Amino acid sequence: MPEPRRVSVESAAMIETIGPSDSSSGENVLDTSAQTAASAAAHNAAPKLVARDIHKRFGDNEVLKGVSLAANAGDVISIIGSSGSGKSTFLRCINFLERPNAGDIIVDGEPVRTKTDSRGNLEVADHKQLQRVRTKLAMVFQHFNLWAHMTSIENVMEAPMHVLGLSKKEASERARECLEKVGLAPKVEKQYPSHLSGGQQQRVAIARALAMHPDVMLFDEPTSALDPELVGEVLKVMQKLAEEGRTMIVVTHEMGFARNVSNHVMFLHQGRTEEEGAPADVLSRPTSERLRQFLSGSLK
Repeated sequence: MPEPRRVSVESAAMIETIGPSDSSSGENVLDTSAQTAASAAAHNAAPKLVARDIHKRFGDNEVLKGVSLAANAGDVISIIGSSGSGKSTFLRCINFLERPNAGDIIVDGEPVRTKTDSRGNLEVADHKQLQRVRTKLAMVFQHFNLWAHMTSIENVMEAPMHVLGLSKKEASERARECLEKVGLAPKVEKQYPSHLSGGQQQRVAIARALAMHPDVMLFDEPTSALDPELVGEVLKVMQKLAEEGRTMIVVTHEMGFARNVSNHVMFLHQGRTEEEGAPADVLSRPTSERLRQFLSGSLK
């Protein structure tokens, strides 16, 4: 996936972006009225993330033609679609790894401040504000993007120390907690990425994102670079995070995850949202012919 230049852009942004932060099976401690009140409060609160009418061009090719999304606290939104539909570009526009040509990004009620350049394109108006906003967004990349010269625990510690100002001791304690959360044994923490399986590397990347305590986690096809036998271990971690109530935007080809874990699914086609809604509706009762064609291939 990323070309050398893009990898360097991602790495440079990662220190400020890697972005950072139960459901239990026991007795339900909330009565029905309390659950209703909690649900109403969540929906009345400002969305954790809004992307409004996002456009993106690469030369004459308009990749995004006005895509919008709103995620409330605890939402798990899966974005599906064929290769080239604009899914990953849309995700990268949310945290300005790709600069949108038009549209608005609002994180936890705070709009990212932009201005229009001489060619009519958007540019960041306040880079310090963008850096601060980015700490609320955690990005998990398709190809992991771990620093090869750092051990697993050092990868997880880096951003909390340099962005959040944690001491080395505080960062190491947080890193160990996050590595434990994604199911990695203590012996893995001193290993370098080259000594880990793809599934282990992606779980380190998820731990690194969690270490920043983000408001929203962005996943860009997190299993597509993995061998089939390693996909399940990453999906299991993601499902656990969803059950904890984390807000997640997931670009994925894993229809089982989209159906069983998400509460909202978006289908992108040729840079537009062709269809969206509850997973049961979008995946079981599609209304557009293009989505039916896509699902007939994806769900075999």
